[in-house]
Amino acid sequence: MKVSGNHKLDSISPGGELAKKLVCVIFVLLVYRLGTYIPLPGVSLLILDDVVNEHQSKTIIGMVNVLTGGALGRMSIFALNIMPYISASVIVQLVTILYKEFGDLQKSGEAGRQKINQYSKYLCIILSLFQGYGIAMNIELINYKGVPLISDPGAYFRIMTTLTLMSGTLVVVWLADQINVYGIGNGSSIIIFSGIVSGLLPALLSLLQMGRDNIITTQLVFLCGFSALMIVIFVTFIEKSSRKLLVQYPRKQIGNKIYVGNSTYLPIKINVSGVMPPIFANALLLFPTIISAFYPSSRIVGWRRFIESNLSQGKPLYMFLYISLIIMFCFLYNTTVLNPEETAENLKKSGAVIIGRRPGDQTVKYLQYILRRLTAIGALYIGTVCAVPEIIAHKYNLSFYLGGTSILIVINVILEFASQIQSHLLNSKYTHLMHKANMTRRK
Repeated sequence: MKVSGNHKLDSISPGGELAKKLVCVIFVLLVYRLGTYIPLPGVSLLILDDVVNEHQSKTIIGMVNVLTGGALGRMSIFALNIMPYISASVIVQLVTILYKEFGDLQKSGEAGRQKINQYSKYLCIILSLFQGYGIAMNIELINYKGVPLISDPGAYFRIMTTLTLMSGTLVVVWLADQINVYGIGNGSSIIIFSGIVSGLLPALLSLLQMGRDNIITTQLVFLCGFSALMIVIFVTFIEKSSRKLLVQYPRKQIGNKIYVGNSTYLPIKINVSGVMPPIFANALLLFPTIISAFYPSSRIVGWRRFIESNLSQGKPLYMFLYISLIIMFCFLYNTTVLNPEETAENLKKSGAVIIGRRPGDQTVKYLQYILRRLTAIGALYIGTVCAVPEIIAHKYNLSFYLGGTSILIVINVILEFASQIQSHLLNSKYTHLMHKANMTRRK
């Protein structure tokens, strides 16, 4: 009996299950990173780097390369990465707001959310086919100093490349789902995080080399390092900050004893939406650029020139659209993360009240008021952190990896990942202690 009990305790030890989840995350990321180095069939790797450096290093396509972990610059099978799925998720989220049927489906519980997620994947296939064909059709027209990028262009190459890119996107989405189910953390965010981190060290070394070659001053190098440190401290402080609402629970009578109702706090983070608004904003801005950046045809030179001139790092139109989309998605995403009506209903069912507010409509209006103010602060914070470093990086020709969006994504994912690990350890430890107590009582 004693040996059996110890065996069960070991099987539910706090670190055992967590170790399995971490191994799952690491294995998935290794598979993903390996896929970013597998090139598309028929692409000449000898001239690919020259084409990317010459045509795309200064445009928004450089940000695509950052978010895909360099997969686009290497023309790998994961070139589209998870961007089509994020774009599809944005469109489906907008549909749930505009159409009541989809909105009710999202509110119908886990089954409804899985149905919405399924629709997002169907739309992801359509978008990835569209973007994949656009890339396949246009990269076969690219040449560098008379040498074509594609060795054997034609209908066969277009079909195979389109299907390969679409399949690569589905594989990345499947890998993200494996992290969600068997690992720990948000799969999509961790996939993007791994791509950004893979380029941070080369970007830092490039910055130091620029200072060594006197391309930029030594003072600017130290200023960039100091600014990055201040951004990390500021982002960490904001992400850990929350507005705490005092909640009072009613008194309970059990037998002849009356227990005084306790009070607790309902914390609402300043940045409720996390890192998703800048990711969503980038996904929409990158949608037309992925195709136009590879399109050298003279038939749409004006359109391509407009995109390259205005939708590039630091340009006024790009910054305006970027900040506007971030603000819009902050307000949009917050309604899905924290629903005032649902929160107020849950408080009412448990008999709890927010101090100074009546249960029901008054609580809903108060939560909406608090959420709007916090969302406005959070949107201003995200817009500032993402926009200011982007402008500085554009002015001094710094890498996209050192931009505000990259820093914000990295810090948010690390904080969220650490928080989920801590919650998992506390939950496992509590379960372990309760099981141990039950075994002791049996003995």
